[in-house]
Amino acid sequence: MAHETFQTVEGQINWDAPMYKLYEKAKRQGNWNPADIDFSQDKEDFQKLKTEERMTALPLVAAFSAGEEAVTIDILPMMQAMARQGRLEDTMFLTTFVHDEVKHTEMFSRWQEAVGIGDMNLSVFHNDSYKRIFYEALPESMERLNTDDSPKAVIRAATVYNMIVEGVLAESGYYTFRQIFKKAGLLPGILKGIDYLNMDEGRHLQFGTYTIQRLVAGNEENFKIFHDYMDELWVHAYDFIEYLISLAEQQRQIITYDPVLEINSTILKEYALKQFNIRKSKIERARKFNNADELEKAAASVQE
Repeated sequence: MAHETFQTVEGQINWDAPMYKLYEKAKRQGNWNPADIDFSQDKEDFQKLKTEERMTALPLVAAFSAGEEAVTIDILPMMQAMARQGRLEDTMFLTTFVHDEVKHTEMFSRWQEAVGIGDMNLSVFHNDSYKRIFYEALPESMERLNTDDSPKAVIRAATVYNMIVEGVLAESGYYTFRQIFKKAGLLPGILKGIDYLNMDEGRHLQFGTYTIQRLVAGNEENFKIFHDYMDELWVHAYDFIEYLISLAEQQRQIITYDPVLEINSTILKEYALKQFNIRKSKIERARKFNNADELEKAAASVQE
């Protein structure tokens, strides 16, 4: 598509735009390097784990590793859609978004290589619900933006990518990593990486929340699209969490010693549900605005 105009020569960047402020935050916070993380202690810790205990860790790694690769290769249509719509500040932020996701993918791959499982096929831990989200819904919704950047299409893309994948599954995954490994005093390298990922994903969630909010403000039909798709995807997200818990419980039943790694299934399920409800409630707040302009003015007035 040919360019007809350029914002920065007919005017300037909107320095007060919420997504420009997020871009500035990304420049300040996003300068960590996966190659600088020391995984030597992780290698030692992992090698000491018994086979059954590794089976508590591997499904979680399998979910994150593939998930980070998926969001890396699937984000580009959103950036292109924002560019076509003339949302320069959103596009600027999304360039940092892509860089973040690439580093997340690199971090997990480096960790797998460091602990000696780089050549292991972990896809066996992807159940049908995981595949429904990461193999199907995510790429389908994102790729649709290449030919359809309507409000409905953007809402569905941001819902699966930002609200479910990042806002529910990734947030629950960070929590689980910390509950399992920090409690056991193991794998300090990957825990450091998780802290970086969590910081980055906080910005990504802000983008997704804002993008959906501005499209549902004053538009009940668009809100229903979001609400219904969230409920549809939640079934698969929750099923995958239950699946991870069941794998850990199976290992717990066959071991005859006190486990080093444990998952509190009740707390994890409650945490995941809490994240799901938080995502919904944040979008719900946009309904108090009559239109997107009101929302954007309110968002722009919030100072960092």
